[in-house]
Amino acid sequence: MNDFKYAIDVRNVTKSFSKRVVVNKVSLQVEKGTVYGFLGPNGSGKTTFLRMICGLLVPDSGEGTCLGHDVIKEQKLIKDKIGYMTQKFSLYTDLTVRENLDFTARLYGVKNRKQAIDKIIEEHGLGQFNKIIAKNLSGGWKQKLALGACLIHEPVLLLLDEPTAGVDPLARREFWDTIQKLSMEKGITALVTTHYMDEAERCQRLAYLAYGDMLTKGTIDDIISREGLYTWIVKGPNLLNLAIELRKLKEVEQVLAFGNILHLSSRDKSEVERVIPTKIDKNHEFYPVSTSLEDIFINLMSKARK
Repeated sequence: MNDFKYAIDVRNVTKSFSKRVVVNKVSLQVEKGTVYGFLGPNGSGKTTFLRMICGLLVPDSGEGTCLGHDVIKEQKLIKDKIGYMTQKFSLYTDLTVRENLDFTARLYGVKNRKQAIDKIIEEHGLGQFNKIIAKNLSGGWKQKLALGACLIHEPVLLLLDEPTAGVDPLARREFWDTIQKLSMEKGITALVTTHYMDEAERCQRLAYLAYGDMLTKGTIDDIISREGLYTWIVKGPNLLNLAIELRKLKEVEQVLAFGNILHLSSRDKSEVERVIPTKIDKNHEFYPVSTSLEDIFINLMSKARK
């Protein structure tokens, strides 16, 4: 079944634990071959959503398909075609790199198992760690092993849950280079949860989930344009106290500290440009800048809390 446009196409998916709604009527469409970023604060429902997509959890309500298969009725067919990488390293720490890959390949019934394992080891640079016990690997190499295990059965969809948490910047960059290469060269679709804005900016499309609700989704340009948020920089002395005073103004939606500058945001451009110059002195600079993805997401999260 390959005649489908969306690798993921779900509508109004809901999941509760006890009386707490963790995912609330979330709809999401992810086109085949897309690297799709899934963002949101801790506890927002991202992991629960991924587990419903890959068949580990059954939605309480809603409907949809993953790789053309019904997410409720055809979970086994879905599981065979996806690679799911959990937040926490979930392979066997007392097995070697090769043994972990061999075990995973056996689970999926991979044909020509040795050839498939050798290919993963070569493509992910794991040769030098071939006989190393997994618990002795660094965070970055554990990450590469986990991704290799996800790919051993040649899935067409990757579900990656905060895959770069706890690894260094170089390992993060190499990981994302790999994901984008898989997308471009093999047409693999990836739905990736992340907290990092630089990673979000490498995705073709984004969705932002907070406290179970989908707040926004689309391309970066679409999201920034849709929110209609204007941003200015404030530089100068005594910014901590100034930020406190600026947050009291009704014209101002948020004031964020970024190092030795403030990001001030509002939807009322003319009023801010009229009022703010009267609240700062000649030692302060005040000028407009392009609104960033981080400005947008912090604003969305702040509103969702209220």
